[in-house]
Amino acid sequence: MGGFFPADVHRPGEAAPPRWRSLRSLLDNPAALDARVEFVRVTLSAGGLEVPARVAGSVVQLGMSGRILAPALAAQALGLQSVSLHAADLWCQDDLGGAYPLSLTTAAVTDLVEGVIVELADLFARRYGVPSRTIWGNLASTINSAARQFTLARPDLAAAARAVADHALADARLDGGRLRVGPAFRRRSCCLIYQASGSRAAVCGDCVLAAAGREG
Repeated sequence: MGGFFPADVHRPGEAAPPRWRSLRSLLDNPAALDARVEFVRVTLSAGGLEVPARVAGSVVQLGMSGRILAPALAAQALGLQSVSLHAADLWCQDDLGGAYPLSLTTAAVTDLVEGVIVELADLFARRYGVPSRTIWGNLASTINSAARQFTLARPDLAAAARAVADHALADARLDGGRLRVGPAFRRRSCCLIYQASGSRAAVCGDCVLAAAGREG
């Protein structure tokens, strides 16, 4: 299904082994998160433009949230037990330069936009100055992308994936709750990545700026 879907599994309440840490510990002491944001900022600035921390923060939040939401959406679409979205139940390895290795456990969950997803949204807004509109647009984008990737791998479960994604996208915090998954999906904000190139044309396919460019 793609690099954001694979995950290890551990038992509820189990202590994290060496090299793993819970997302709870990362949220409570985000020095490693600072290092990841700075790594992304420096990487994006290699083209010659000085990229602000909020742009790097947006990119990291987009990737981290997508890393958690992809397997969580897949589990629900497959009819499996839901993935716990409590920060203490999610383990990661803080490998720079790629998607987090992730380990999951199960819990009774009905909504994708809860728990650690909301905590990460608050942290990135507060710590790195990422605009709230950007943060919630990022979450909408990751949900749509996860559903699209899942559907490509399992077209027989496309309807199930769309139902899970649309339930999440109905959350009013995600661009007013009006978005729905599919080819016409268009977020009402921008992840800010174009600022690394200096051109408003360098935007993602689902970006509000891409739609504005076509209309112009």
